[in-house]
Amino acid sequence: MGCSAAAPLLSPPPPPRRSSANSLSLHRRELLSMATASLSLLPGPAQAQTQPQPLVTDRVFLDFSLCPSHSRSDRTIGSADPGSCPDPVPLGRVVFGLFGLEVPITVANFKSTVLSGAYRGATVHKVLPGEYFAAGRQGRRERGEVRAPPGLASNTETFSPAAFNLGHRRPGTLSLCLTENDDYDEIRLNPSYRNVEFLVTTGPGPCPRLDGQNIVFGTVLEGMDVVTGIGSIPTYMPTERIRQFNDLAEFLGDDRAQNARAMWNRPLKTVFISGCGELQVAKPSLSPSLP
Repeated sequence: MGCSAAAPLLSPPPPPRRSSANSLSLHRRELLSMATASLSLLPGPAQAQTQPQPLVTDRVFLDFSLCPSHSRSDRTIGSADPGSCPDPVPLGRVVFGLFGLEVPITVANFKSTVLSGAYRGATVHKVLPGEYFAAGRQGRRERGEVRAPPGLASNTETFSPAAFNLGHRRPGTLSLCLTENDDYDEIRLNPSYRNVEFLVTTGPGPCPRLDGQNIVFGTVLEGMDVVTGIGSIPTYMPTERIRQFNDLAEFLGDDRAQNARAMWNRPLKTVFISGCGELQVAKPSLSPSLP
């Protein structure tokens, strides 16, 4: 008996030929898909903000007010102290959350200055539009300056790289003025000097030029509208000619140059701290976002 012939094997039909234009388009789509997937792994602006948030261990408040009569030329002699302003106009309260686990010495010194009342009557002496305002410059109280209370610890955190880990990434960041410090030279050269000057970023954007130079130790929890309002107050800006004269005077060793620069970026309205104190923290909580 003869064997029947084997059935022919079936082979898959040949793939349809692609035109060179179609192949090039598909290749481009594949490359674009791969590039998009790779870029999604890189930290973008939104991802950069999602970092571990510092713990708020303490809460303090500062009340800010305007003193309309302080800037008047006909005010009574001897009534220069903004703390005794006869006609204050309240601007509102700003509540700060402090990062006591991150920079305990800086936070402890700030709290002690608040609780001692040393900030009461201090003026906002500098406003940089779109960046920050500063307060707490040391000097004479009748000029709206402060005296650091006794007993503040020597702040060794100013020499610690770990104290500069937090950045000025959002409006409402509270930091200790180091490179932005406006204290007079004769005060800073005193062996018992303790820095109590602080700044608050006003926005609308971040202020990265301050990163790594000033110690971030808190953030605004309430009253950001007050901060924004202070940041929008017009300031005194010297002309280029005045700046050149000031640079020459400083080069020649004229002590008046520093006093003149103290007027630069000064708000044209007198804003002062009319009250300050501590608020209770029921339990440690995370700040709303990393500064």
